[in-house]
Formats: sequence, structure tokens, C-alpha cells
Amino acid sequence: MSGQYVWDLQEVDATQVAVVGGKAAHLGGLSRIDGIRVPEGFCVTTDAFRRVVAGAPSIGGLLDELSRVDPDDRDAIRTLSARIRRTIEGIPLPAEVAAAITGALARFGEQAAYAVRSSATAEDLPTASFAGQQDTYLNVMGPAAILEHVGRCWASLFTERAVTYRQRNGIDHRTVHMAVVVQRMVFPQAAGILFTADPVTGNRTVSTVDAGFGLGEALVSGLVNPDVFAVRDGEIVGKTIAAKERAVHALPAGGTQEVAVEPRLRREPALTDAQVLRLVRLGRRIEAHFGGPQDIEWCLVEDDFRIVQSRPITTLYPVPRTGGEGNRVYVSVGHQQMMTDAMRPLGYSTWQLTAMVPMHEAGGRLFVDVTGRLASPASRAGLLDLIGKGDPLVRDALETVLEREDFVPSLPDPAPAGPPAGGAQAAGPPSGGPAAGAAPAPIETDPAIVTELIQRSRVSLAALERDVRSKTGAALFDFLLEAFEEHKRVLSDPLSIQVIMAGMEATWWLNEKLEEWLGEKNAADTLTLSAPDNITSEMGLALLDVADVIRPHPEVVAYLQGVEEEDFLDGLAKLPGGSEAREAIEAYLDRYGMRCVGEIDITRPRWSERPTTLVPVILDNVRNFEAGAAGRRFEEGRQRAQAKEQDVLARLRALPDGDAKADEAKRMIDRIRTFIGYREYPKYAIISRYAVYKRAVTEEAGRLVRAGVLREEEDAFYLTFQELHDVVRTHEVDDRLVRERREAFRSYETLTPPRVLTSDGEALSGAYRREDVPAGALVGLAVSAGTVEGRARVVLDMADADLEAGDILVTTFTDPSWSPLFVGIAGLVTEVGGLMTHGAVIAREYGLPAVVGVERATRVIRDGQRIRVHGTDGYIEILP
Repeated sequence: MSGQYVWDLQEVDATQVAVVGGKAAHLGGLSRIDGIRVPEGFCVTTDAFRRVVAGAPSIGGLLDELSRVDPDDRDAIRTLSARIRRTIEGIPLPAEVAAAITGALARFGEQAAYAVRSSATAEDLPTASFAGQQDTYLNVMGPAAILEHVGRCWASLFTERAVTYRQRNGIDHRTVHMAVVVQRMVFPQAAGILFTADPVTGNRTVSTVDAGFGLGEALVSGLVNPDVFAVRDGEIVGKTIAAKERAVHALPAGGTQEVAVEPRLRREPALTDAQVLRLVRLGRRIEAHFGGPQDIEWCLVEDDFRIVQSRPITTLYPVPRTGGEGNRVYVSVGHQQMMTDAMRPLGYSTWQLTAMVPMHEAGGRLFVDVTGRLASPASRAGLLDLIGKGDPLVRDALETVLEREDFVPSLPDPAPAGPPAGGAQAAGPPSGGPAAGAAPAPIETDPAIVTELIQRSRVSLAALERDVRSKTGAALFDFLLEAFEEHKRVLSDPLSIQVIMAGMEATWWLNEKLEEWLGEKNAADTLTLSAPDNITSEMGLALLDVADVIRPHPEVVAYLQGVEEEDFLDGLAKLPGGSEAREAIEAYLDRYGMRCVGEIDITRPRWSERPTTLVPVILDNVRNFEAGAAGRRFEEGRQRAQAKEQDVLARLRALPDGDAKADEAKRMIDRIRTFIGYREYPKYAIISRYAVYKRAVTEEAGRLVRAGVLREEEDAFYLTFQELHDVVRTHEVDDRLVRERREAFRSYETLTPPRVLTSDGEALSGAYRREDVPAGALVGLAVSAGTVEGRARVVLDMADADLEAGDILVTTFTDPSWSPLFVGIAGLVTEVGGLMTHGAVIAREYGLPAVVGVERATRVIRDGQRIRVHGTDGYIEILP
């Protein structure tokens, strides 16, 4: 070690990121790998950076100002970051820092050429690569020039791009410091990038090599198209040789220059096949050392590879760690549950413990292993049929995997039946359920069956609420484990599953037969309007009734418009009409306060914890509706369904064999009206139980905080249920683990989960493969019939909704908690969803044209654009 301000690269490793930054720590690690050659050099430490910055006290004030800037305010970020850079570059270099750097140069060769590269403490980490956020300078010669460029690297910590990246990722500017790597230059014949996993598909078995002539700057800057090689299992499986007309070379006096490649070389590969395979083998060695896929910068010097950088590929979706052998195929649970956000460990582990099938965590989401069902011909067709009815994209992704005949081998014996991937938790139908047109489940069309099921659920919930009150400590967790078994018993009630299947089968039958007989698509959508016993649609209408209580009292309305704190209900009593308003809101919370966006994650704040979430929706209802709207809407829907029934039956009777067709259709209509509303109740029952679990666990976390075991209640959310159980028993917690879990959760929030994932890491989202839509239209799944044109409101957080009558809601997903917004919109577009997911069911219940499963809808459709939603045919047009 050469002192406080300079360390040789061979002296550093991954444990010293705080001192040398991510890039230098990786280079130090690389230099220790057998067979890996890294250009020699040294690192100017973060101590030197802090020593320099201490010479400009004004930077503290600028950082305070920067922390308050909105990440989207590009002008403010540009201005402030430029001021900070100028300030840092203007600080005189302390003599002791300059002496340490020039001393290191004397050891490695004062007149040699060097690369001077930034190495920030938040750079090249497993959860954030920061690639290209700070500066690199090549072929720098002479001590004075190197000192100058070290200063520029320090200042580059505050480039506009780096500042924006940290702002968006919630990284405090004061916690990031800059080290600088100074390495001997290499002058390569070729250079480029090696990815040890396919960065596009995520496949961990495929490495890709990008290669060009000269320095790698030409590739990184986009100056040239590289040669691209794909390698799997020691064999080149793909090769594209580009026309490389330009290259970047080092100048003898320092610096670099863009030059033309000799015409005879332009179509020549930058690497031979043998060199590509040798490079990939080196990459696998580096990957094994760092424990994950790597993005590696390399140089070829006289047939010898030099590695100049390696960083984690942070954009890959993690693969479930199941311990299973052979190839595996996983289906996303979140896409079926309409909640694709990352979940905290307490959330996903509780869901696992209460689920009907084994679920595996990856990237903060849950997946079901469907390999066995796909391998068995007996269960494969049923699984694909059922999943395809709900979400064609999942089916397409699974079929893409199955087309690779060697990936999922066929098994002679049928796999055991069980709930499908998405319906498992919501008491969904068994995989391989009947296809459309099959005989209905053997239960009578009797509303009393639904009444009985709801009563059973209420009795079970009341027992849970009663029995949990006396439990604390380890006894509480033992009790909850027993409660989870009762939870699963309620979910797996055969009668409940029969009722759900009866409603779904009637829907499929009506849609199939009425299109066949009458040429009418999705006729069941109108027939299900205002179906009884739909707890989710009732929830949306009930908030209209709350608005009716508030609307006559302008002082209450004005008060709610200024609400910010969660205790706002206490202030209502002082206002005329405030007591009635408070009673109405509290009654609503008593019935529905267990719900929230992302409600399958037990750690999410419920409406009862954050009632301010509902205030904007209540105010929209006050503004956009008149008194009695809930009753009128329900009655209008019922009458439309009744008229549709009469129309359909009359048209059927006019057909050959019409009386028989009409009688069968009537039987199915009665069935759908009786049973389809119950489809939403099991989820309500689950979330009602979850509210009880959460209240008990949160109270226990509070006791741990008071005992000095946890720092704050929320720390409990970053432990799995079993880990928290252990903490309660031992009163010991691993604070480092909690910190790591928090950091991992932040990184998972930036990932988009795939619908289907393989054990090789390949992420598949599926495709519709349709040719019957207009050019430029966005394709999705038709889930609620009708066509509507209106203003698109792109809403990512329900609390930010500001909707007017006639608006079309565009969002990522809508679990039941979004239903109160549905009463005030004209149409719905979501990125996630299927035919029988909650948003689709409620859209049909309210008669809203809806298209779901529209990839990147919230990014392609701009807020305020006019769009046309074709809910019958499944596409959206963006209007001029």
C-alpha cells in the first residue's frame, strides 16, 4: 500500500469499494484471477477526493440545493451540476495529494501513456452498473496532464447524466465519492465488449462478443458497428461481420484520433473464431470469480487478451434458485394477480406460505415451476388451454419454449393436477379445466350456494380476528403458521372452486357459441353487467355513496382538497357536515380498508393506514357525479344486461333448432349471472385475512423496536416470515442483512418481470402474432367489449389520479384496489392482465371497453393524447 491517497491496483479488492470505488475494486479482483491479464496501474483513493472537496465549502450548499431538485427538471440539474464541476476543477490540488500521484507515476514510468478513469463508490456494483456515467480519458502522457485529468474525473461525478441517474435511483449525492484509476495504456489491434450472458434475452448459456479494430472507444461511442459473435457450449452459434470503416487509435504525443480502416480490412473479422472462443473461456472464468454475469471490456494485443474492465450486468432478470435439476420453466404469478411490482421479503414469503402451490422468488417476484405439467402430454394441453384463455402472451411464451424440443423433454406419465400458476392463490380452477363448450361443473344454478360460501368465509375470518388477539412473541408466529393452513383450507374449498369454474365456463361457452351462432363477439361482456355479489364492483360504487354524503358540504370539500396528513379524519368533526363525512369514510374503511395497490404484498400500506389515498378519488366523484349515481349505474347495467339477454334469446329462436339453442343459452346466462360475481370474493377474503396478519406482525415489530432489537418497524419487512420468527425467538437480528435486502429491493424495483422465465435465464414476454389490426395500432387482449374514444390519462400511482368524465385510464396493472377509479372513466388500457383477471372482470361489470396486456402502453401512450380503444377487437389507436 502506497499511502493514504494512492493504492496499487494489485493491493485492492471488493472489500475496499468505499476507498477505491467499484471500477478499481473490480480491476483488483481481476488481477488476482489466474490467467487474466490486467494492465498495471494505481488508484487515487476517495480520501484524496474528500481532501480536495474539503477545500471548497461552497459545495455543501450546492449539494443541498441539488438534493431538492426534481429528477425531471433537466434545466436545474444542468445548471447546478455545471457549477459543482467548475468548483471542483477550480480547487488547487493539495501538495500531498499531488506528491502521492507523481510518486506512483515514477514507479510505473513517468513518460508512459496512461488511461485515467473514474471509479465512483456507487459504480459497477451488483445492483447498479453506472456504465458511462463518469469520464474516462485515454492515452494521457506526462505528470501534469495526468494530474489535470484526475481533477476532471473527480468533477465528472457531477455530470448531468450521473446526477440524474442518482436522483432517479434514490442515491444521496453526499454518499458517493470518486476514486480515479490510472492504468498503463495498451495499444490493441482489436477491442470490444464481452457479455457472459445474452443481454437481450437474458440467456445465461449464451455469451456475446462485440469486436472492432483499434481502441474500444469506437464501439462504446457508437462510431462503428461491431462484429458480433454468439457462443454457446464452446461453439459459435451466431456471427455477423460488420463493415468497419472507422477506428480510434492512440496518437504518439497523447490523445486519440479517429482514422479510416484500410479498405482491404473493413470486411475482415476483428477476431478469429479461435480467439472468440478463447475470450469467452476467459469470460466464464471472470464470471465464476465474481459470482454472476459480467459485462467485460477487453483488448487484443499481439494475440493476448488484456481485460480493462468488468462490471455486473444489472439489467438481467434473476433466475429462481430452486435447487432442481435439469431445465426448468417458470410462469410469473404477478401477471395473473395483476401485481408485477417487486415485493419485500416478508411480503413474498407470506404469499408463499399461504399459496396452494410451491412458488419461487426471483427479483422480488414469485414464479411457479410448470416444467412437470409441460413435460406431460396429458397436462400440457390443459395448461396451455386454460392459461391461453386468460393471457395469450403467457401461452405464446410457453409455446416458444416448447418449440425447442430438447428443452422440455416429454414424460410418459401425466403430472398431478393442481391450480394454475396465476389462479393458485385466488382459488382459481385446476389446471387442465374444461374447454369452452364443455359441460358445466355439476352444481345447481342456485344463489344460495354463493351466500353459503360468503358466510363460511366470514365465520373463518371472525375466528381468526378473535383468536389472534391474545397471541404475542413466538406464540404469535406459531399461531399464524396454523392460520395459514386454515387460509389454504378456505381457498381450496371444492365448492368455491366449482362456483368460480361454473362462472368462467359459462362465460367461455356464451362467447364461443354466440359468436358461432350469431356472429357476435364477446356477448358475455354485456350479459355480466351489474352481476350480483361482486364485492369489487360494489367497492367502487360504495365510494360514490361516500361522495354523496360529502358533496352538499362545501367546507368539507375544501378541507379534503388540502389534506396531506393521515389523521385528517380527526379534523372533520369541526366542520358543518364533517361528522357525517367522517362516519361515511370510516364505514367505507371498515368494509374495504384492508385493500391497497399491490395488496398481495403484506408490507404495502393499506387504505386504513393511509386513507389519504382515497381522497383524490372521493373528490373526483364529488366533482364528476350527481347524487344517487351508484344506484343509477347499477340499475342501468342490470337493465342493459336484461335487454341483451332478451335480444340474444329472440335472435337464437329465429335460427334452425332455435328453441334448443335459446334454452341452453338461457341456462348459461342464468349461470353466469348467478356465479360470475363470486369470482372476486376469494381475493377479498384473502386480503381481509392479510390485514389481520399484518396488524399482528406490525405490532410485534413495534415491540422489537421498543426492545432495541430492530431499528424501525419497517426493518421487519426486509426479513422473510421465518427469519422474523427467529428474530422474535432470539432477539437477535443481522443488521447487515436488512441493509442488503433494502438495497436489493431498490434494484428489483427497476426490473420488469417477464411472463415466462427459464432456468437458463431467458426472459420471454410472448407475442400476439396478429395481422388483423391497423398499421401503427397497439395490440392487446380484448377483455371488455365496445369502442370508445377519449383523452388518455397515464396514471402510475392511484393517489395521483386526476380524472374527468370520458377519460381513458392507461396504467401498468389494476388490482382490485383500482376499482373505485373505474366508475369515473370511459375505458381502460393496461400493460398486464388477462381475460379473467380483476381489472377485466370489473371493466365488464361496469361496461367499460377495455384492452389489457398492451406491452409498454404507459410509455408509448402519452398522458393527454386522444386514443380510441377497441375493446371488442383488442387494439388501441393513437389519434392525431
